[in-house]
Amino acid sequence: MGHALACPSFFLLTAFLRYSLNYSRMEPTDRAFVASARTGDAEAFRVLVERHSRALFGLAYRMTGNEADAEDVVQESFLRAWRQLDKFDERSSFGSWIYRIAVNCSLDLARARKRRSEEPRPAREEMEDPIDSLPATGPAPDRLAMSGEFRDLVAAAMSRLSDAERSAFVLRHFEGMRIEEVSRALGCQPGAAKHSVFRAVQKLRRALQPAVSPVK
Repeated sequence: MGHALACPSFFLLTAFLRYSLNYSRMEPTDRAFVASARTGDAEAFRVLVERHSRALFGLAYRMTGNEADAEDVVQESFLRAWRQLDKFDERSSFGSWIYRIAVNCSLDLARARKRRSEEPRPAREEMEDPIDSLPATGPAPDRLAMSGEFRDLVAAAMSRLSDAERSAFVLRHFEGMRIEEVSRALGCQPGAAKHSVFRAVQKLRRALQPAVSPVK
């Protein structure tokens, strides 16, 4: 690009929660702002951040499972995009490109978290009994447990999907993308994206069947 892009100060803001959409749909297209941002115009890139941060946060939240990690993914995604603007193909959609970056950032974070969880931890002398932390009054413990039990089952089932399966499933069924859009976001052929979605659905159905089947 012929210039060094410094890290814009707006990247220090908390992702999603502090962004305000101040630009109407009548503003120039993403492509025009990308072209300006490539010349070092941080304000133009700020518009792209504001346009896409909410959608990226939703994607990252479903990929990572918590707000803190999702915010990290959004911030890292836009940092990578800012640094790699010279690699962006102007014939492509900026939205699909930044989605693909966010998917990769989410997967990188998940792999790092998995590696940390597999590291040996020092033994604790005392382990708190989880039953002791339940309230003495109010709803029965079994009802309290069930309130988050299904979400935990879904999260556990999602964690057992392959990277391709989880990414394709989230984009197709949570983000509502068409298979063609999923394939562009993941950088694969539509047939491969469709197959990944199919395998993810089959695995999730098997994993969740005991929880959704009626008691005989």
